[in-house]
Amino acid sequence: MRSGSEEPVPLHEEFIYCCGAATHVLKCGPWKDLSKDESKNLPRLLFMIIPGNPGLAGYYKTFIQALYCGLNQQYPVWVVSHAGHCKPPSGMEMIEDTDIKELEDVFGLNGQVEHKLNFLKKNVSKDIKLVLIAHSIGCYITLEMMKRASELQVLRSVLLFPTIERMAQSPQGKLMTPLLCKLRYALYMPVYLLSFLPEGVKASLVRFALRGMKTCDESSITTSINLFSVDCIANILYMASQEMMKVVERDSTTIKQNLKKLIFYYGTGDSWCPQHYYDEIKMDFPDGDIRLCEKGLRHAFVLDASKEMAAMITDWLQDDLTKL
Repeated sequence: MRSGSEEPVPLHEEFIYCCGAATHVLKCGPWKDLSKDESKNLPRLLFMIIPGNPGLAGYYKTFIQALYCGLNQQYPVWVVSHAGHCKPPSGMEMIEDTDIKELEDVFGLNGQVEHKLNFLKKNVSKDIKLVLIAHSIGCYITLEMMKRASELQVLRSVLLFPTIERMAQSPQGKLMTPLLCKLRYALYMPVYLLSFLPEGVKASLVRFALRGMKTCDESSITTSINLFSVDCIANILYMASQEMMKVVERDSTTIKQNLKKLIFYYGTGDSWCPQHYYDEIKMDFPDGDIRLCEKGLRHAFVLDASKEMAAMITDWLQDDLTKL
């Protein structure tokens, strides 16, 4: 795969309601509507990013642009935020004003799985093949999607830093579980007070929080300003609290059924999915494509290594794409 041209990458932004919840969608490429069954111009393949938590599409902006260019601009690359994790634009509420209850507990972990399936059902033709690229808790969501909707034409699922088991028992989980499950409401008041700060001050606070990084993606800084919204933080922390309680046992049955479609990528110093999780899954599935990071990338790779990760993925998928 070539690195792509230096021409501006076409990027389309949408705020929509999906399952009644505000959803932010970023689309790379000229394809904005993939739901028409009879169009001759539809691509054969869609790359869809399932984010981690916080599930803000903006964190993946550089990543999808680099991925789109690495794919020679041949396929659309979309990222869909988690329900309620984005701050809607002026005039749009977090929840759609309707009498129809589209999905119970859409902001919970199960609701986020159904949210992604609903998005695909309404926005992507059934004839289009999928490459699902998932990050962190997005990997759990992706495995659940493949389990619940076996009719999806998934060519490959790439699971990056996969939090698919024993989250509360991980080093980071042990620290965060009491906070997320018992004390998260205490965070709402300081976030509410900080929400009144000018945008420039918020950006400065984000830069200060990320000051330890040698390089930091500028889109991560602007996206992080969403975290000063009480509604966004409430939905992010609520989902995270469910992760600690529900992501316990690895779904080895679904992994076994889809093993040839899966690529796992574990970190060496990842406190959310420590290396012994990698050792164990590698032992259980010796024929699986299960990789250990040799580059020292952080769990939150979107903060400073989006281009590097995109280049690796395009390299991994070369053989699959040449067979299309």
